[in-house]
Amino acid sequence: MKRSVMLTIASLLSILLMTFHLTDDIVRGLSAPGADNLIAIVILLVWLYGTLMLKGRRVGYLIMLLGGIFAAAMPVLHMTGRSYGEIAVSSGGFFFIWTILALGVTGTFSVVLAARCLWNPEWGEARS
Repeated sequence: MKRSVMLTIASLLSILLMTFHLTDDIVRGLSAPGADNLIAIVILLVWLYGTLMLKGRRVGYLIMLLGGIFAAAMPVLHMTGRSYGEIAVSSGGFFFIWTILALGVTGTFSVVLAARCLWNPEWGEARS
């Protein structure tokens, strides 16, 4: 399998998990519902565009790298927060914790693959 395909899959999974995570943040009151969430839509749109339309290009790898960094930062940001323990034992806490852990894994994997593809673009292609 081409490494660039693995990067695309990991990036798409991170985008999906990020939408679950943002939704859960709004439902729990960690993020206020409102027009500021339109910024998240724009960020996710750019991330999705970079993943699907710009794959194989340096700018696409850069967008996926930045998206992966944001995804990998979510567990760190939430696990160091003071309400983390309360969320973990609350209703729906399992899904919240699972989502940020999975987001950290797929985000970190995306960062590694995107960095390798930026460093050496031929690395992303399969060898025959």
